[in-house]
Amino acid sequence: MVLLCIPGGSPNSAAGQAVPKKNGINEKIAAILQTGPMKGGVAGISVRSAGTGKILYEHNGNMRLRPASNMKLLTAAAALEALGGGYRFQTSLYRDSVVRNGELHGNLYIKGGGDPSLLKSDFDAWAAQLKQKGISCINGALIGDDSRYDDVRYSVDLPWSDEDEYYGAQISALTVSPDKDYDAGTVIFTFTPGEKPGQKASLKLAPKNRYVTVENRVKTVPAGEQGEDDIVIERKHGSNHFTASGTITANTENVRQWKAVWDPSLFALSLFKTSLEENGISVFGGIKRGRLPKHARLVLTHDSPPLSSLLVPFMKLSNNTIAEMLVKEMGKVEKGEGSWKKGLDVVRETAAKLGADPDVMLIRDGSGISHADLVPVNELAKLLYHVQKKDWFQTYLHALPVAGAEGRMEGGTLRGRFNDTPASGMVFAKTGSITSVSSLSGYLQTKTGKQLVFSIIINNVLDEEAVHEAEEQIVLQLMSE
Repeated sequence: MVLLCIPGGSPNSAAGQAVPKKNGINEKIAAILQTGPMKGGVAGISVRSAGTGKILYEHNGNMRLRPASNMKLLTAAAALEALGGGYRFQTSLYRDSVVRNGELHGNLYIKGGGDPSLLKSDFDAWAAQLKQKGISCINGALIGDDSRYDDVRYSVDLPWSDEDEYYGAQISALTVSPDKDYDAGTVIFTFTPGEKPGQKASLKLAPKNRYVTVENRVKTVPAGEQGEDDIVIERKHGSNHFTASGTITANTENVRQWKAVWDPSLFALSLFKTSLEENGISVFGGIKRGRLPKHARLVLTHDSPPLSSLLVPFMKLSNNTIAEMLVKEMGKVEKGEGSWKKGLDVVRETAAKLGADPDVMLIRDGSGISHADLVPVNELAKLLYHVQKKDWFQTYLHALPVAGAEGRMEGGTLRGRFNDTPASGMVFAKTGSITSVSSLSGYLQTKTGKQLVFSIIINNVLDEEAVHEAEEQIVLQLMSE
């Protein structure tokens, strides 16, 4: 695989300039935009020289379009600029009373630091260390302080129907991920078929917990029956009671789904309580949310991987929760308030510093799940051009999905696209998809070795996956020039 190392250049030309026809590329792309799935849709395309920033091709370049997860290109750039690639989130454990004869005569506090990568295994490690310190009993409560961020759990435009989806999880400064994809505030449901058709499927949760309850109605059916492996999981609003229904075929190994919990702070506390009990430490006071008192004493800390590492699952897998947690963290660090309002102010200000014009954008969140977000492709391509000059650019580039590359943490959302084409290994780009929207923006190298920056955003389509072929044809056409 070729890793692009794209040099900077002189300031870009005016975004609204007339672009001359070259080698018939205008006509070729125009023909692609007339294909079936694209009819009735609106496309914006901007192509720049990676070396000079000059616009080489544009179509509706200044039209504001919904970017979907291409919004994460702005969020990642702002986070690297505002926080730095070495930035780490810290979660801390405190006590408010003395330990005597193995008993903590008071409460144990977890101070959330906005870490999206916190795992149940980290709580296990804490519990083991407390056991080594001789603690066997906590007479008080486990209290979670998630006040680093405000108590607004959902971004302003998140659809109500997405609140139990893994990509719509609540945002809290104290949250836990089920695995190293870091979909914080979620649980993984794994269904395995029964031994015979007609039997109920077995179910395991990860992390294993007592916080959620599940009514499992999933039935095993013979292989080949209509409706096979059709499992629907729904969470009752305001609760952690889930209902799973549908079918799984007898010859299926297993089916996995991720679902968001209600109140991730209490979920984290419940998991820590389990870790303590598994290490022989009794907790008598239950779990609750509260503020860390000033007189509390630090017991243990846990640091996240650096931001440079967290950007890989964030961008490769298009992780919405990390996006929104980064927004709130930027607000806390730069403005003293862990809120969407302050965090998005930082994104806008940083976008301006990085060469884009936030005054022609509407930025409503960090992930792009909002259908109110609006960004012109010329501005997105301009940002991608200017960030090449930053000392953190290689970290940014490394986090982008690589066309046709195997492996989830390399190819990411592009691992199944551009396979067996000249683009494989030569396109580094962020995908995006929400209902009626598809997008693809990043960097590519042509067959003659030219480095290009490109942004493609397509709106108002009936099947966003069906337009992937059009995006890929456009990219391949650019590579052939």
